[in-house]
Amino acid sequence: MITELNINRKNIKLIGTAHVSKKSVDTVKEIIEREKPDTVCIELCESRYKTVVSGSGWQDMDIIKVIKEKKASLLLSNLLLASFQKKIAAKLDIKPGAEMLQAIESANFVNAKIHLADRDIKTTLVRAWRSMGLWSKIKVVFQLLLSVGSGADITEEEIEQMKQTDVLENLIKEVGKSMPILKEILIDERDKYLAEKIRNAEGENIVAVVGAGHVPGITSYVTESRNIEELEILPEKSGFSNILKWGLPALIFILFFLGFSKGGVSAGKEMIIWWILANGVFASIGAAAAMGHPWTIIASFLAAPLTSLNPMIAAGWISGLVEAYLRKPKVKDCESLAQDILTVKGFFKNKITRILLIVVFTNIGSMIGTMVALPMLLKAL
Repeated sequence: MITELNINRKNIKLIGTAHVSKKSVDTVKEIIEREKPDTVCIELCESRYKTVVSGSGWQDMDIIKVIKEKKASLLLSNLLLASFQKKIAAKLDIKPGAEMLQAIESANFVNAKIHLADRDIKTTLVRAWRSMGLWSKIKVVFQLLLSVGSGADITEEEIEQMKQTDVLENLIKEVGKSMPILKEILIDERDKYLAEKIRNAEGENIVAVVGAGHVPGITSYVTESRNIEELEILPEKSGFSNILKWGLPALIFILFFLGFSKGGVSAGKEMIIWWILANGVFASIGAAAAMGHPWTIIASFLAAPLTSLNPMIAAGWISGLVEAYLRKPKVKDCESLAQDILTVKGFFKNKITRILLIVVFTNIGSMIGTMVALPMLLKAL
């Protein structure tokens, strides 16, 4: 898919690609080396550019830092998305993002300037994550987990069909129906960002290499000037999230107080026992489901009843740190990560992804435990 645009005396050739398509790689090479543009814009941010050029950067990842910075869920979601793309790419015998690498190589070959046009991936993910409610986050993670084993039946012809505008527009519309906010952040915002970066690229003759799904949006937005700094701002957590974060523990303490004051010591003890059992059992089930170490499972059981009453810490962070201490990821785990994320078995075998699963599953278990414990506490009053 090639779209020609003339903006402010600039001739822009927009190449819409499928990110796991051999034909896209050939098209990118042919057009750049034929046109010899002043600048080649690519749909990459600085961090992804470094990954494409130098290979995977997993070797430099500090899993402890990831947990402490509360980024385990974001990283897991990113890996699950990468898994699906890599699965298809492996079937078609092509490296994911090969068309971007080809764009870089061809740009260097014709001495064109390389212009990184995409928003930082971390900004996009954080904006998307913070836009979702708790149930949406849980649903997305489980949908991504279920998608790890899929992709085997997709043919190269079907991949090429994805480059047709009408197919992608229909797909985008479907995403918008179920989760409009994700469509806004993952697609519409990036279309605006890409359009502005391409619009302001140096030179008169420009080639831009982007995913085909972004072409319609870029085409419609590129004639307008906009402040993209607004699209880089990390939103604050929602007011409801903060109310729930502080309000739920306050409610539990009030229920304990009422239990002891109205029902006496026996009623209070019963409430505490229900609270410990519900939180501890479900959190430990989550850790066990992620194949955590026995001590990790025990730590989940002990931590959940306390962390559920503390808005500043989560049970999954405790279990993840315990797992990381007991089963420290090794260099081979970093080196094999790209391959391990292609299968469900690999996700659980690799120590890095298993730690991430433990963090997420323990937190989900603890949340379920809290929901189960609430009616038990009310019943004991």
